[in-house]
Amino acid sequence: MKITIPLLWSLFSLIYSCDQITNRTESTLPYLRKQGSATQLIVDGQPFLIRGGELGNSSFTSLEYMQPVWAKLNAMHLNTVLAPVFWELIEPAEGEFDFTLYDRLIKEARKHDLKLVLLWFGSWKNSMSSHAPAWVKKDQARFPRIKDDRGKSHEILTPFSENNLQADLKAFQALMKHIKAIDEEHHTIIMIQPENEIGMLPTARDYHLLANQKFREDVPAELIEYLRKNRKNLVPEFQEVWAKNGYRESGTWEEIFGKGLHTDEIFMAWYFAKYTNAIAAAGKASYPLPMYVNAALIRPGYQPGQYPSAGPLPHLMDIWKAAAPAIDFLAPDIYFKNIEYWCDLYTRQENPLFIPEHRFDNMAATKAAFVFGHYEAIGFSPFAIESTANPENEPLGKVYHLIAQMTPIITARQGQNKIDGVLFDKKNQATLLRFGDYEFTVRHSYTLGYEENAKNDEWETTGALIVQTGTDEFYLAGSGVVITFANVINPALNVGILKAEEGRFENSKWKVIRHLNGDQTHQGRHIRILHGDGFAIQRFELYNYE
Repeated sequence: MKITIPLLWSLFSLIYSCDQITNRTESTLPYLRKQGSATQLIVDGQPFLIRGGELGNSSFTSLEYMQPVWAKLNAMHLNTVLAPVFWELIEPAEGEFDFTLYDRLIKEARKHDLKLVLLWFGSWKNSMSSHAPAWVKKDQARFPRIKDDRGKSHEILTPFSENNLQADLKAFQALMKHIKAIDEEHHTIIMIQPENEIGMLPTARDYHLLANQKFREDVPAELIEYLRKNRKNLVPEFQEVWAKNGYRESGTWEEIFGKGLHTDEIFMAWYFAKYTNAIAAAGKASYPLPMYVNAALIRPGYQPGQYPSAGPLPHLMDIWKAAAPAIDFLAPDIYFKNIEYWCDLYTRQENPLFIPEHRFDNMAATKAAFVFGHYEAIGFSPFAIESTANPENEPLGKVYHLIAQMTPIITARQGQNKIDGVLFDKKNQATLLRFGDYEFTVRHSYTLGYEENAKNDEWETTGALIVQTGTDEFYLAGSGVVITFANVINPALNVGILKAEEGRFENSKWKVIRHLNGDQTHQGRHIRILHGDGFAIQRFELYNYE
């Protein structure tokens, strides 16, 4: 039976209804759940924070290559690995599927007590169609590629081809059916990423004949209806584009959005999203795991066509939401230093934050603490996680160890304004946080002047997360921060430190390692974890006095 787009919409509606019933009955199938303002990933009935790492693109293609990697991942306290599945490896001949390699790799992950997020390298991986099978690549007449504005083909399957869609869709649905067969009782695989860093290159849109025909047509009524219903809530970058042409509600792409590269990109985003949505919906019809799409971000000054255009980028969030309801959220791959900028953009419109790729550098550890705190992230995952030579001393592993201990108290308070995070360097040395009656002034520990590196022109990045567990009780986890306190409800009162402890959680119970006072709290004036002290957890209680 040929699976058409209308049929897929019907299937998705049925799946969505069933998924809501599943959530209400607390099925053990992984799913997403709202708690207050936060979105949680539920695995085996419990909120799950992904302490992740993504493998290099080719690592998860060999049992031999992976053999020494598993111990590294365990040493860094990961609980989840992001690993690609190549279309070319599971369907080397059309209609003939072989999952033997991945079955063995999945068993190894399970043996090492690791969950998996599988990345489907199907039609597109980093824009290109490099992981499509040979039988697809060699038959361009049947499986056409995009064309640039000079009519030159590139190794990117056009999203306007029904043959391309059906071939990818059938393979992905076969994969999801197989996952259900081998993993429904285990839940080793907790989430799926259909495709990888979708984007158009080297022009802003496809000039294939199929694409040109669609570009001349009116904007689909489905998109117009979304814009009409959400006019007041569109992301401002997109609303500005629509407003410039007078909020038109009928006409071609250029008539509604104007002529230019921005319209080319909007047009492509719609059809990339529709294609991906059809694949995700078909996959969910077989086994409805949570699914997201990731994006390669825009380099400063680049124009559409110079970067992988039309992917799930923040300025195109509305297009992707309108065209791809089977996708649960959009996720940024962050390789730039300005992580707050991108996280702020991706947490609009209640989009939960998951960072499937981050540069595996010396800032990854503190950024992990920051995003789990400030954005109440679903997870964090540096790329090429196996590349470390010394996993036991990897800073990321030390932060993951703290987060593993604190997961129960973090997840119990997500979405309730009881969690926050900080990230500091020389340019950004301090911030104010509010917890109930208290205002926290949190600063880089180098501002104290106690540490030798405070004299340097550049400061190491530091960060931490803070959890309020009672009216006056708090936990701090991280490194390189100092906190002072004020009562914002009654400024006449002084705030003192009643108790401060350094410790760890063992079987979810707090164990004190040191009772902190005297010099360690500046005689009761502040709470601190110096950068030179490494990563630690502290519990402290505050009180008020006249």
